Amino acid sequence: MGKSDADFLQKLHEEALQKQEAFFGNIANRLGRERRLQTAPVRSIKGAPDFWEDVQLPVEQRVELFMSNWQKAGGHVKRFSGMPDVREFIENFIATTQAKHLIVQDQDELAELRTALKTFADINLTVWNSESAGEMGKDELVAKAAGADIGIVAVEHAVAYTGSLVVTSDPTRGRSVSLLPTTLIAVLPLNRLKTKLGEVLRPFDALPLKERPAGIHFISGPSRSADIENDLTIGVHGPGVVYALIVDEI
Repeated sequence: MGKSDADFLQKLHEEALQKQEAFFGNIANRLGRERRLQTAPVRSIKGAPDFWEDVQLPVEQRVELFMSNWQKAGGHVKRFSGMPDVREFIENFIATTQAKHLIVQDQDELAELRTALKTFADINLTVWNSESAGEMGKDELVAKAAGADIGIVAVEHAVAYTGSLVVTSDPTRGRSVSLLPTTLIAVLPLNRLKTKLGEVLRPFDALPLKERPAGIHFISGPSRSADIENDLTIGVHGPGVVYALIVDEI
């Protein structure tokens, strides 16, 4: 850049500052106030204030708040004392909806449920485990998830204040299981329900990079999409029906 170019740019900069000062000076005059020239105030607090860090709701209040916020977002919620009740609910749900194609994550929490579902002769059950499936097998798993009537997952966390479920992805926890089926049933152990989002995110931040999950996904009710005219449609890009099943003991 030559000297003449630098001078020209400097002149433009000075003119812009003059116009800016005139603009703010005019606003001050209209308001009848003195034009104040000062730097931005120093922030003594960064992030959440201390009193917010101390907020920790008791278990029953957490449950009540989560259920309220989850339902406001269009989700369904049930609470059960143990996995046998969860299994009974899912079996009745399958019978009522006449679901034929199910996909379930290969998680320890769902082991008994998978065993029970395998006894249903008229159900096509797929268990997600991409580690043992290979690359071609993974494509088939994704196709199975896309064609499934119901996807069943056990979530890693939930947040009461946002009414959100948090699921991670790895070879036995495929994100397709929660994203692609028509209906999602999410099993939420009570001890994984937190008050605030920070309680969920900070442990992830503390993990070494190689130990972090491949994906962290937040689910707040059924899939929804709206066009430019704000016509809301449910279930276009994911499950249109979503159940959160809170389990006291698992």
